[in-house]
Amino acid sequence: MITRIARKELIEMMRDGRFRWMAGIVATLLLIALVTGWKHYSAFEREKAEVAKAERNRWLKQERKGPHSAAHYGVYAFKPQTPLASMDNGIEPFVGVSVWLEAHKQNNMVFRPADDATAAQRFGEMTSATVMQILLPLFIILLCFGAFAFEREQGTLRQLLASGVRMRDLALGKILGISTALAILLVPAVITGVGVITLATSAGGTTFLRFFLGCVAYLLYLAVFVFLSLGVSAMVRSSRVALVALLCFWIINCLVTPRAMADFASYMHPTPSALEWRMALEEDLGDPHGAEELEKLKAELLEKYGVERVEDLPVNWSGISIQAGEEHSAEIFDKHYRYLFGILRNQNKFAQLGGILAPMLSIRALSMALSGTDFEHHRHFVEASEAHRRVIQKILNEDLAANPDRNGERYTAGPEIWAKIPGFR
Repeated sequence: MITRIARKELIEMMRDGRFRWMAGIVATLLLIALVTGWKHYSAFEREKAEVAKAERNRWLKQERKGPHSAAHYGVYAFKPQTPLASMDNGIEPFVGVSVWLEAHKQNNMVFRPADDATAAQRFGEMTSATVMQILLPLFIILLCFGAFAFEREQGTLRQLLASGVRMRDLALGKILGISTALAILLVPAVITGVGVITLATSAGGTTFLRFFLGCVAYLLYLAVFVFLSLGVSAMVRSSRVALVALLCFWIINCLVTPRAMADFASYMHPTPSALEWRMALEEDLGDPHGAEELEKLKAELLEKYGVERVEDLPVNWSGISIQAGEEHSAEIFDKHYRYLFGILRNQNKFAQLGGILAPMLSIRALSMALSGTDFEHHRHFVEASEAHRRVIQKILNEDLAANPDRNGERYTAGPEIWAKIPGFR
């Protein structure tokens, strides 16, 4: 009985011109989003690899100079992306793709695609995630709102129940028929997604696992709309009321709640302005505590080597003092970035509470996490790039400290030192 009902529902949908038109539009948009997302991702990764290679060569082939001058010469670190970023770019357009690593400073990321976006693009890009999170639920609502309401209006629902068909079997049959229709629509998109990942040279087992988990999550998300649409259609008397109620839910879920929760999160956990945060950071960097520690270190070195001037030390005081300053400023950078990231994390947690009422908030957070384009992946890159900057400074400062100036000539380092700096991973 369930199979017969499902077959009848599927045949009716396939014969319905509205279904064919809507399915064609959604499928076309989804496939276009997948292909264009992949083309953008592959071109971007190719350009980034070329620039990273040129940047590495620039560093290795620099002329002889003082290690501290090389520290200011600096290098760029580029943020990696998973192939799944081609399907859900998350916050990537707003946070930058690279960061400049130099002495004394923890710089902000640069080259944000959103800075160059047109007014229309600022409303959001047509990614695969956008189609799955916003358009497909609307498609399901338009497909399912009359599943029971139409039967009731036409009088066939009473006939079916009177002939011995159980309501449970009828509901399961309709669910199976509608799910089959959705599968016909989504299977080509899944196959295309697998092809996109396969084409990625950096794709590994973890990427396929993330893709599989993402597919499961989206199936559960879409199932919410299938069950909700059928439930509302079964409970109300009129198909018109069912359509209005479901469209209201879609507007609240996809358009109102995400923005409202973001605003509430900003109100509950306000961030300082960029100027206020930077001024507080600069104020702490100017704290004399670091100078006091430096004087104490100098006195210990003079006593250790039994000399009265730093010029008489068998080590280079400049390298030692610069490294001590780096370690002192690193503590301050960690304090202020930890404070800022803590606020942003609390905002995310608060905003995601809206997922109780709006499933889109939950699927959006999970989709970005699986795609590697959420806040936590960004924070990890910021911390990893800063750790790499400190490695660079430590290697250069230790080399400077081990080579004091001799006979009035300042020490300069060469290619053998530049090669000791590892590439960013």
